[in-house]
Amino acid sequence: VQSTKVFARCMTYAASLGALVIGHPQEPELSSGASATSGKFAALKGLPSVSPLAERMGLDRDIAVVEMTGARYHADQVTTSRALRRLERAKQAGLDITAGVSIHHLTLNEIDIGDYRTFFKVKPPLRSEDDRLAVVDAMANGLIDIISSMHTPQDEESKRLPFEEAASGAIGLETLLPAALRLVHAGHLDLPTLWRALSLSPASRLGLAAGRLSVDAPADLVLFDPDAPFVLDRFKLRSKSKNTPFDEAQMQGRVLGTWVAGRRTETPSGAST
Repeated sequence: VQSTKVFARCMTYAASLGALVIGHPQEPELSSGASATSGKFAALKGLPSVSPLAERMGLDRDIAVVEMTGARYHADQVTTSRALRRLERAKQAGLDITAGVSIHHLTLNEIDIGDYRTFFKVKPPLRSEDDRLAVVDAMANGLIDIISSMHTPQDEESKRLPFEEAASGAIGLETLLPAALRLVHAGHLDLPTLWRALSLSPASRLGLAAGRLSVDAPADLVLFDPDAPFVLDRFKLRSKSKNTPFDEAQMQGRVLGTWVAGRRTETPSGAST
């Protein structure tokens, strides 16, 4: 919501209803038209860029409105060290705020864009390695609560364009688990922390009776081998869109079976076989 007045009104209504508001913190005018994060890489490639501070500025506004209204708020993408410092202060102040980050921003950085590889063009743009590591640390210590897939399908034609003109977004549902397990294999996260960020915390924040194993909880289960290696082939993914940045990547973590409400479903092929 670009208008602060409209946003504050929405948050006031949400607070009266006890509803959760999910926002995307970004200063809209600064970030408009940007396809990379400002810095040496963007300058070298000649790409229109946005300062990492644009995210901090957007989060500053949202947190101020949370403080003013008492609303419940979730920042869906916090991807920079500057924004993390602001988030930490808000949580320490006792505001009802949680935060998430995409699997792409946890496992990739701006250098992965390489020679204008449009499957790596996402929104917000990939950040520096220093920012990525700061976000990984924030996930490990609980400052960031949730890992999202940021699943954004795009057709081939929308991606086969010059980088500045190509659509932003990457698919992420089928690659979420093996990509997230990279953080475990690298020693950044343990499996319980990963489980909380992928399952328990999202369900809890949304008020869903899911994401945990307990009596009377839905039997929604995933059986996986965290160490099974495979090479990801985007053409084997079930999604109609194939715009994954992990194509031909060496992965570890094979899904062996899934159950929904206690009934076994067909196991997807792309990321798990």
